[in-house]
Amino acid sequence: MYRRWRDVGGLLADVLDAASYDDWQPEDTGSLPGDLAALNHQIQTALTAQPPITTALIAASFRSDEAARALQRFWEDRYARCEIVVQRAARRGDIPAHTNARQLLIAATAPLYHQLILLRTPPDPRLPDHAARSAALAASAGAFSNPGGCPFAPSAGGANGTRLS
Repeated sequence: MYRRWRDVGGLLADVLDAASYDDWQPEDTGSLPGDLAALNHQIQTALTAQPPITTALIAASFRSDEAARALQRFWEDRYARCEIVVQRAARRGDIPAHTNARQLLIAATAPLYHQLILLRTPPDPRLPDHAARSAALAASAGAFSNPGGCPFAPSAGGANGTRLS
């Protein structure tokens, strides 16, 4: 192992980087709440799987700069792939055209990470759907809408601050 990777962080970085070569795409259920719920169910499954590979990768990112950078690249890739969920909803007229995809996706998925990773609570089978409905309702009311761009986004392009208009 140490011939190829200097440490466990290097190994985990390769694992995370390999995930960017898969063909995963978010499900298209025909509705924003449905798409977000499908995404949340996948997240809950990954966070509660045994052995806990996803949580181990997250934990390793706090111990290795290389793993942390790889995890950041992984999240950027996943947010970019999930942006289509928000674009479809905007095209259907379910949410404002200038909805910030990153903000909406974080709002929809954050409750799962908070409950399962931070609080370490047992999985609640209702949480993925509830979080999805709540975020979709907030988005339809314009909560993630910012015609001038998103001042909270880490950068001004891609899923970070994309305006869909």
